[in-house]
Amino acid sequence: MQLAKTDVLLLDDWGLALLTDSARRDLLEIFDDRHGHHSTIVTSQLPVTNWHESIGDSTLVDAILDRLVHNAHQLMLTR
Repeated sequence: MQLAKTDVLLLDDWGLALLTDSARRDLLEIFDDRHGHHSTIVTSQLPVTNWHESIGDSTLVDAILDRLVHNAHQLMLTR
């Protein structure tokens, strides 16, 4: 999969829409393939604590967040 091999993947405006089951599974596969190998940047106005609701399936959310947030650098910007 091409997204898994890209050096830097940027996901902008994360969490604007709920994910379908197919999208959740695809996202998990992408993050699983990238984990520990390539950088992923996510921008969102939605706090990480609300991502469970945005992604949907609690089991897949835990797996996705484990791969995405583990060893991540989080920057909280304010106005």
